[in-house]
Amino acid sequence: MARYGLLLATLVLIAIVSLPHANGLPVAGQNMLGILAFSVIIWMTEAVSYPVSAFIITVLMTLLLGFAPGVADPSKLLGTSRALSMALAGFSNTAWALVGAALFLSAAMTKTGLDKRIALVVMSKVGARSNRILMGVIFLGFLLSFFIPSTTARVACMVPIVMGVIIALKVPLKSRFAGALMIAVAQADSLWNVGVKTAAAQNMVAIGFIEKQLGVTISWLEWFIAAAPFAAVMSVILYYVLTRMMPAEQVEFSGGQDTIVKELAALGPMRPEEKKLMLISVALLFFWATEKIVHNLDTSTTTIVAIMLMFLPGIGIMNWEDCEKRIPWGTLLLFGIGISLGSAILSTKAGAWLANYIVAIFGLETASAIGVLAILAAFLIIIHLGFASATGLAAAMIPIVIAVLQNIKTPGINVVGMTMILQYVVSFGMILPVNAPQNMVAYGTDTFEVRDFVRTGIPLTIIAYLLILFQIVADLFRDPDLGGGSKALWLIGLIFVPMFTALVYVVAADNKAGTR
Repeated sequence: MARYGLLLATLVLIAIVSLPHANGLPVAGQNMLGILAFSVIIWMTEAVSYPVSAFIITVLMTLLLGFAPGVADPSKLLGTSRALSMALAGFSNTAWALVGAALFLSAAMTKTGLDKRIALVVMSKVGARSNRILMGVIFLGFLLSFFIPSTTARVACMVPIVMGVIIALKVPLKSRFAGALMIAVAQADSLWNVGVKTAAAQNMVAIGFIEKQLGVTISWLEWFIAAAPFAAVMSVILYYVLTRMMPAEQVEFSGGQDTIVKELAALGPMRPEEKKLMLISVALLFFWATEKIVHNLDTSTTTIVAIMLMFLPGIGIMNWEDCEKRIPWGTLLLFGIGISLGSAILSTKAGAWLANYIVAIFGLETASAIGVLAILAAFLIIIHLGFASATGLAAAMIPIVIAVLQNIKTPGINVVGMTMILQYVVSFGMILPVNAPQNMVAYGTDTFEVRDFVRTGIPLTIIAYLLILFQIVADLFRDPDLGGGSKALWLIGLIFVPMFTALVYVVAADNKAGTR
């Protein structure tokens, strides 16, 4: 697929652009649908690297929009200069600024070693029992999501530490326990990408489109209150799935705890730059959490202020040379172009036309909220099987999702809330190692097989899918005017009674094993 992906994408682009023009779809909009299909194919097949794909998409938008009639005035061509401005519009978006600032923050964590210290402190407290070590890895994924706003950076920090634990415990790399720990590293990261707004770039994509299309700003705390319960419940489910499907070969290990303590001691006392970064990070977390409560500074602004402080003489956490080699500039390029792609789909009316088509095909115009969510979430889960970038998936699909939701006539549809929930699904890259960079980093340790990831990822994805449906059901149950109260109660029992039973079983099993 990688070999022929570019050829296939080009043929599909030519075919779509050459089709007779549909009613209500401007020429520029039809060209953008062709570019969208081209982008999806090369992203799914990885025919070219993501940074290179960003350049190709920029050129295609400049030429195919530049020589197309304008949407507002079809009697004149849009012009390449204006089309190029549309292709680069994503780089003036506040979401792009936040992602860029987050990459600098991650670079500072790596440069100072604060991320490693935090990880070692956590792992030194969990003990030497297999279940506690697994709990520690999952908890570490949760904790680092607050301080390292880069998925790949968090996993890159955790993998060597967890590998050190595996080696110190003298556990075979291909053992069930080693595989479970590494799968937990990747999956916990994916789950807390949902729970914390600043934990993943794809969230910023969704936030940017929500702000532009719907005029609603979602604060850090509002996102956390809405999404963290989902991530917390799924973290418990992750522990349950891994302990039951990949049980450790032994319950108690010796030597691992001492090794972690020695590594932590080898770091020595916190250096001044670590203390400064910790202070800045805690202050930043405070400003994120108190947006719209204590102050009106948005998340992007507070983050770029924090980055500025890191560069100031006297504070001296890092310099530009430190950042040049630690920041994945290609990711930043792709993110900006992805925002531009989604914005152009909207401004050329391609999004509205495609949304009307999708609504008609699936009969969503008068569908219930749970029906709409079930169909769109299932579609995103399926298409994610072919994507290696949640950022690319969000850039391509979230504008269309919003347009679809806006075209539904069912009373009580909360477009902002449902868009947020569907954005959670964008982070469900939990079935195949190639579905997310963090999965591939963990897979590169050679501690588990693809089949291990798949057989644990499928139940996680199914349970996560049911859980997001429950969130819509809960809304219906709280608002009887929307209907479905008895059905909501039935579904609550259907979904949560098994989950509660599973949780009780885990606690009972742990108590039987002599743990608290």
